[in-house]
Amino acid sequence: MALKPIAFCTASVFALGLAGIAHAQDATGSDLPTTDTQAGDTGDQASDDVIVVTGVKASIVGALDVRRESTQIVDSVVAEDVGKLPDNNVVEALQRVTGIQVTDRAGGEITAITIRGLSDPVTTWNGRNIFTAGGTSFALQDISANLVRQIDVYKTRSADQLEFGLAGQIDVKTRRPFDFDGFMVSGLARGVYSELADEFNPNAALLVSDTWDTGIGQIGVLVNGSYNKYKYRNMNVQAGAMVPFATENPPEDTFLGPLERIFPQTDPANPYWTPGLNAGLPTAPGSTLTIDGVEVPYYLARDAVISSDLYGERERPSINAALQWAPNSSSVYTAEFFYSGFRGNTFNSLFFSFADWWGSLGPNPGETFELYEGTNIIKSRRMGDVAGFNSGDYATSKTDSYVYALNGTWDLGNRGQITADLAYQDSTNETSFIAMRTNRGPLDIDVDFNAGGGIPSYSFGNSEMLTDPTMWTVGDFFDNGTKNAGSAWTFMLDGFYEFDEGLIRRVKAGFRYDNRDSSNFVRDQSAGALGGTLAELGDEYVFTNSGFFDGKADVPTSWVLADGPTLYRNRDALRSLYQTVNPNLVLSDDIVFDRVFDINEVTLSAYLLADGEVDLFGRPLRVQGGARLVAIDTNYNYFDRLNDFAETKVSTNQMKVLPSFTLRYEITPDLRLRFNYGETLRRPAFGDLNPNVSLVGDLSRLGFGTGSAGNPDLTATRSKNFDLALEWYFERNSAIYITGFRREIDGLVVPLTQLEYIPDNPIEGETATDYFQITRPSNASDGWLQGVEIGLTYFPTYLPGVLDGLGFQGSATILDSEQTIPDTDTDGNLIETRSQFFAVSKFSYNATLAYDRGPVGARLSYVWRKGFLNNNEERAFANPIGFWRQPENSLDFQLTLDVADNIGVTFDAVNLTKSKQQNYYKYADVGNPEQFNSSTLLIDRTFALGVRFTFD
Repeated sequence: MALKPIAFCTASVFALGLAGIAHAQDATGSDLPTTDTQAGDTGDQASDDVIVVTGVKASIVGALDVRRESTQIVDSVVAEDVGKLPDNNVVEALQRVTGIQVTDRAGGEITAITIRGLSDPVTTWNGRNIFTAGGTSFALQDISANLVRQIDVYKTRSADQLEFGLAGQIDVKTRRPFDFDGFMVSGLARGVYSELADEFNPNAALLVSDTWDTGIGQIGVLVNGSYNKYKYRNMNVQAGAMVPFATENPPEDTFLGPLERIFPQTDPANPYWTPGLNAGLPTAPGSTLTIDGVEVPYYLARDAVISSDLYGERERPSINAALQWAPNSSSVYTAEFFYSGFRGNTFNSLFFSFADWWGSLGPNPGETFELYEGTNIIKSRRMGDVAGFNSGDYATSKTDSYVYALNGTWDLGNRGQITADLAYQDSTNETSFIAMRTNRGPLDIDVDFNAGGGIPSYSFGNSEMLTDPTMWTVGDFFDNGTKNAGSAWTFMLDGFYEFDEGLIRRVKAGFRYDNRDSSNFVRDQSAGALGGTLAELGDEYVFTNSGFFDGKADVPTSWVLADGPTLYRNRDALRSLYQTVNPNLVLSDDIVFDRVFDINEVTLSAYLLADGEVDLFGRPLRVQGGARLVAIDTNYNYFDRLNDFAETKVSTNQMKVLPSFTLRYEITPDLRLRFNYGETLRRPAFGDLNPNVSLVGDLSRLGFGTGSAGNPDLTATRSKNFDLALEWYFERNSAIYITGFRREIDGLVVPLTQLEYIPDNPIEGETATDYFQITRPSNASDGWLQGVEIGLTYFPTYLPGVLDGLGFQGSATILDSEQTIPDTDTDGNLIETRSQFFAVSKFSYNATLAYDRGPVGARLSYVWRKGFLNNNEERAFANPIGFWRQPENSLDFQLTLDVADNIGVTFDAVNLTKSKQQNYYKYADVGNPEQFNSSTLLIDRTFALGVRFTFD
């Protein structure tokens, strides 16, 4: 519900649509001039009707009109009023858009987004590509909803749009002073309550804008700032990896004792079993492994249980400012500034207990466990003298991103226009991580790996020890961090010219130059175990949590460990203590960061686009075709930290021609058909290009360590995209639409892991080894993704009385996909398996019931997605390798009540049903949520109360 309707909200439905379309044209220029047919005769609305639409309905109908009038397939989120995007950030606002699936709701917000199953949309701010630090994309959750006027999600692209992002383009539009007629001040203040953290959090925003008619033309100034702070708590319980154990009666001619864990290998060339098997080891009763020529029966069981109690805090200051000057009616100059900041810290209280000890099982080992019926999988067991550790992990992150832009638009009479845009952006990110591990003595444990609902339960014979700091020994010290920096100069020049008659109605051409720099630095000065008890460090260093999973699982609710914030505050003193273990520790924060890489990438692109129109059976058929030429010149400097920082220089050059073609046919004034073909690219991540190897020792006694490296030979992934949409605008503010699409993708970047012999490496101590499983990215996968989207927006015009103002918005997406996944056998030979795309739900839907009448505006929204393959787990231990998510959902409610013409009170509730995030292991027909359950994360429920105001 609008507090005080502003220009584009008080106009007719038609005018509201055109406002969004006009802004979209500024960003992409992909639409034809509006004809009389487009502008007036849609559904049952006569061209001279004036329909005033405000509030929640204005937001939904405005988005519908953007789609209706665009040449491309576009779905939008429109702010119904200043500062009234109906969510906390851009990602949350997008979860109800057709074809979008979201996940990773930890910390009270959504952080991951896919469009039609693909996770790499190119992000733009007012049409300009933006990024975070040294990466190639922008963290959309860092954009406050309070700054946003409109978000456009382009499912298809034309030649005049950016070529990158297989998933599509997300353009975030902020406000400019010429959006308003004169003076405007608007603001909001909210308090957001986190139920899990039991904390109230502030959220505030203020916009001030004004325009003046002067002797040199019209001038406008706008400043829009936002600040939000959020404290949260994530609680997670996890059953460890599934590995084989000997039975209670192992063959006498083996070294194995009863229920002893069977490690993969003592010699990497002669494994007893291979970790990371796609389908895992057989689960049938009586299954055996060949160990030194002997067939040994085995059971499958978890090696550990883990609890994680994370306390987090984040702050997001942001601001956008704009200065506009229109010296005459044919030119506009705009200077813009955008700042987005992030400050975050987390303290993770990690509790880890092994569940694989075999030395203290009592006189009857066969009575200490329970199998799932009809399998060799252990469901529950009792063990004695089990070791464990805790870790107090404290991490910080700081990001500052700045964008400065100058834009000029000049009309060429009434037939053409030229637009020039110059932008500079700079973004930096710095992280730190400090942690102390503490180790406890042996305890008896009783564990059920799935006590119900996929959540394990476990308890100890001496639970008092868990909270006694005198019983925990100070162990390893971890102290590392990263720095990332990125900057870019970008210049764009676009122009178009229109014709009144003939087949060709408009020709558009443009040029883009982008010069991008990216740098990455790391530091690491960890140290081994210090010794002594946690209590001896002093009370300041001791932290005991409470209320963990209280009432939601039968697990320890409290344990003691090193206090993360204290570790961070006293990090210099800790470094001095650990110098006895690692004399290279630097005793201050003036730690030299090691340079990992410097990258310079220059992208030149040019396009030519033509729009045409022909009469087909008395109705207009719009045709748009074009091509974009892209040349990418990249120079890399990499520095090998394992080889005296030896420098490696690599240069690559790529050139691509990307065609696009779109048809839009008005079958009737209310029924439209669209077809699009286009080609897009996905750039490799800068970190994936680093050829240098990073090694980790044999932490799990597998017989080998692990490592990772990049691949400087990576090239851009290419996708051929087909879309066909039918849209029926059956009433004034209502429509139903269906879209079929297919993506054919070549050169997908996937990880490829091989066992390598690397002697004379820097790994020392108990984890030393010369064998490592090294994972490198490779353009080794091809695939396809296809599906159908169905969307409905319906605001009935016939509802009586108080029901007038009730409406519905909903959509459903069906997806299917397949890609090749490379792997290597035990001899190092390359083999291929096939898999669906990661993070793709085959079915998802969202439904919103909206109400807008008088002073009341409300939305009740439900979002659901089917379970999906999230990723393949680490091959060092996963068994089986597929890591699946259970179905995910969220029920949210928003209410606005206008208490005066310019003041409104708001109430929001998110995750009303307290949904959880759960994972399990599965590959092919092996695995399920019951016997192969992994982790359960509690998702926060939040409530917000606020006030909005608007004055002009």
